[in-house]
Amino acid sequence: MKKIIFYLELVSMLGLLICGLWIFLKLPIETSQGFPQKIMYLHVPSVIAAYLAFFIVFVYSIAYLWKRELMFDQIAKASAEVGQIFCVLVLITGAIWGRTTWGTYWVWDARLTTTLLLFLIFMGYFLLRMSVNDRDKEARLASVIGIIGFLDIPIIHKSVEWWRTLHQPSTLFNVDSGEVKPSMPQELLIPLLASTLVMLLFYFYLLLLRYQTEKHTDKLNQLLAETEG
Repeated sequence: MKKIIFYLELVSMLGLLICGLWIFLKLPIETSQGFPQKIMYLHVPSVIAAYLAFFIVFVYSIAYLWKRELMFDQIAKASAEVGQIFCVLVLITGAIWGRTTWGTYWVWDARLTTTLLLFLIFMGYFLLRMSVNDRDKEARLASVIGIIGFLDIPIIHKSVEWWRTLHQPSTLFNVDSGEVKPSMPQELLIPLLASTLVMLLFYFYLLLLRYQTEKHTDKLNQLLAETEG
């Protein structure tokens, strides 16, 4: 596990550096939005990483409720923490990007509002964990909230189709014609895909790192409880 974490750290950090230099020094300036459009290469990968993180929470929360194995809750908790970091990045980068395209940092747009709701649900998730002393009860209640929280993600994703919204439709693919096609030129699509891949590797690095910490914390708490008992 330590070797996997080390290699993920090395590859993801190098990848983030290379992608950053490539995007800010080599890529052409987008004609309609100018230089601020480059924040897309942080915003979109952060969205995908957050979606994946909360999907892992969803899967392992169900697994914990089914099997009652502590490892499943540890993974769910670790992924929720990392996912919340990416969710904050999504909100911050989206606000900055919105300032250049809409003239304001925030509007009560359907996608922005549902993303904020996702953030608030998982804030409640962490507050609940901090307020419950019984480890199994904490895991069970948190699993329910984690499952409910993930159900907001399909709403976020489809919000631009279900409601009138300022937010642009899918950046990666356009399916309006009935077939999946890239919605941007190849010189912009390739670095976006590369940035997304690197961000996902960074997510897995943070997930494993946080999972290891959570596992050791639970072991320590168990030993302390046995000693006091």
